[in-house]
Order: sequence, then structure tokens, then C-alpha cells
Amino acid sequence: MRRMLLVAVLLATLGSARSQPMPPHRDHALQDALEQAARGFRGGVGVYVRHLGTGQSAAIQADSLFPTASLVKVPILLTTFAQIEDGTLAYDQPLVFRDSLRLGSPEPEDLLAWFQDGAEIDLSELVLLMLTVSDNTASLWLQQLVGGAVTERGDYWRRWGRGGVAINDWLEAHGFAKTRVNSGVPGRRGAYERYGWGQATPAEMAEMLVRIRRGEAVGPAASATMYRALTRSYWDDGALSQIPPTVQAASKQGWVDRSRAEVVLVNAPHGDYVFCVMTKDQQDESARPDNEGDALTRAVSRILWDHFEPDSDWQSP
Repeated sequence: MRRMLLVAVLLATLGSARSQPMPPHRDHALQDALEQAARGFRGGVGVYVRHLGTGQSAAIQADSLFPTASLVKVPILLTTFAQIEDGTLAYDQPLVFRDSLRLGSPEPEDLLAWFQDGAEIDLSELVLLMLTVSDNTASLWLQQLVGGAVTERGDYWRRWGRGGVAINDWLEAHGFAKTRVNSGVPGRRGAYERYGWGQATPAEMAEMLVRIRRGEAVGPAASATMYRALTRSYWDDGALSQIPPTVQAASKQGWVDRSRAEVVLVNAPHGDYVFCVMTKDQQDESARPDNEGDALTRAVSRILWDHFEPDSDWQSP
């Protein structure tokens, strides 16, 4: 009986050890391939990669600051769900759109800005718009909401600022030392002029998706809802174009004239892997599909798929 109990304990321990993620360790072949892809890029490049099961990793300026562009919407998402978890906000909370939320002439993809004054929408639909089509009006409204603002008229900078402070406080409390919202936040005008709406490192952006994937961001239920929302991106012509459409991936994309950013967590057949590609000070400011930043992001994504899934014969059509 004692022998059987000992065997059972050993098997349970072995199974537990196998289920635990391996600590990160440098994959030199992958590092060389990524450095080769980034060589000659006209601007700053940051890349972070980690296989969650094996711990294989690679990094290029992964702890350096880059403009987030719309990747800032991931910290907004996390803080929104933290307030849903504590009861400050509700996921199905009804809201009323007001003209004061509109930011001048809207971009075609900024769907909420085309709403009429007085139109009703649930908070869950703001989350959908923020992540799926990267709607800026929805995102800034959520930033205001986490700061306690609703739709009152007044200075945009002040209204965004309160939410930015709340988001930055959450980031600081949860170990994200460098990622910050800059818009409207007191004392961050210089950072705003340098990085725009937000700033982050590739490593910290990747870690946010890892925590959501593992159910460790806010709570298991909140993480599950956030992860589902992150798998519904409309913008699939970057990194996602180099991953088979039958493979689930959670992602967020962002771009401004001189910067590109994308963070992706791939539920690959041989285990999850996460990566983030960020650029800054690009010489290529074009909006063409062959923009150097977009081309680099696609190249990195393809390298990773081939590296972690070497038996796959899938090719992007």
C-alpha cells in the first residue's frame, strides 16, 4: 500500500511539473532569424517572443519604450474589467452617446462617431468596437469611464486625464513599470509629445496577453471574456495573415505615421506562443500595405510560425 501511494504521489508530481510553463531561455536560432529580419530597417525596432510551453524566447530591444498607438487599448481593457470586477462598472451597463464624445471629423472605421446624439449602447459594445475595429471614440469613452467621467462637457484633455491616471495606477500596481497612458495625464505632456497616446515595451505588452490567457489578469471570468474579445480583430492583414485562419489567435494592432505595433498570442498546435513587434521613428510613413513596419511584422510572424510549427505545410495564399 505504501509503495502504491508513493507511486501515485510521484505521478501526480510529474504531471504537475509537466503542466507548469518552462522559464524563458534564449533560442539562439530564433534570435538570429529575427535579427536578420530586422537588419536594415529604417527606424527603431522592438521584438519580444516567448513560447509559453517550452520557454524558448528571443528579444530585440524588448525592454525599450515605443509608441503604443492603439495597443494602448489593452491597458484600457484591463482597467475596465478591473472596475467591472469590483462593481464600479457593469459589462452590460447601458450608456447614452452624446455629441460631446465625438472627436471632430471621424475616420470611416471610427463607427461610434457616426452615432446620433442620444443613441443608446451597452458598455460591452464599446469593448467590441475598441478591440475588433479599434474604434477610437469607443476607446476614449472607456478611458473616461474608468476615470469616473461619463459624458459631461468640458476639456477633452482633462476628461481623458482622469482615466489615464486610473489606468496608470492599475499598471503600476500590477508590475507594469514602463507601460503608461499619456493623453491628458498630469506631468506626462512631454511623454505625450514623444510617444503619443501611450507608451510601452514589447515585453510588457506581451505579458499582458499572457496573463489574460492564463486567467491571471483581474480574474478567471474577466480574463476569459477579454480573451474572447481579443480573438475577433478585423485587422488581419498584418501578423495574423501569416498564421493559418484555422488557428485561434488573440491580438491587438496599432499604427501611426512613423510607428507600427502588434501583439499576438497564438494558440498553436504545439503550444501557445506570444510575440510583440513595435517600431518607432520610421522613415517610411506611407499607408501602403508594403510599409516597412507592416512588412517587418508579417516577416516576424511568418518566422515564428515556421519555427514553432516546422511540420506545417500551410502557406499564406
